[in-house]
Amino acid sequence: QVQLVESGGGLVQPGGSLTLSCAASKGTLSNYAVGWFRQPPGKAREPVAGINWSGGLTFYEDSVRGRFTISRDNPKNLAYLQMTQLKPEDTAVYYCAVNPTRRYETGWLRASNFGPWGQGTQVTVSS
Repeated sequence: QVQLVESGGGLVQPGGSLTLSCAASKGTLSNYAVGWFRQPPGKAREPVAGINWSGGLTFYEDSVRGRFTISRDNPKNLAYLQMTQLKPEDTAVYYCAVNPTRRYETGWLRASNFGPWGQGTQVTVSS
């Protein structure tokens, strides 16, 4: 079973940028679609972006489209979330997780369809 480790979070000012990494410490990431999710303080975990197994298809929630970019490097067993134009409402713990699906129907990017979950990485957007 794949095991994932997120990194790259931190404190950034509004308008700033961060790039998160998702490393597979066990297993082969290329066998799976990868999703990035976030959990704001006091709220439920929500989807942010997803990418299919090859990297040829990407999906974004409306709140981040145009500001965030999801990508992957299968030979390196890594996935990324590049975040730009960050806003205070982007503050959350960010998680990556996988899904073995090869079908990307409406609603596939849900936390209940993904796992396992790592420890996450905190992103705080504040001046």
